[in-house]
Amino acid sequence: MISSPGVNFTIGTPEERMMLSGLHTVADIFCCCCGEIIGWKYESAHEKCQKYKEGKFVLERGRIVDEVDFSTEFYIDSHASMSDAEEP
Repeated sequence: MISSPGVNFTIGTPEERMMLSGLHTVADIFCCCCGEIIGWKYESAHEKCQKYKEGKFVLERGRIVDEVDFSTEFYIDSHASMSDAEEP
């Protein structure tokens, strides 16, 4: 999951890391409660086509959710919903 800034975590020291999509400068992010690594932040991308990732955070679901079952499918609705009052 790639997301924008959040709360309840701290950001580590940026470092160069070879990712599947190429070389990036990333910083690990840590849970404020337990101190475990929960993902990373893209500080900068070295390839032009990867620049959209800069400033984004990746949270590893398996590190933040207990007992993840990856054998089942899931659906995240990314469309804004309307309340009953807004319906025509």
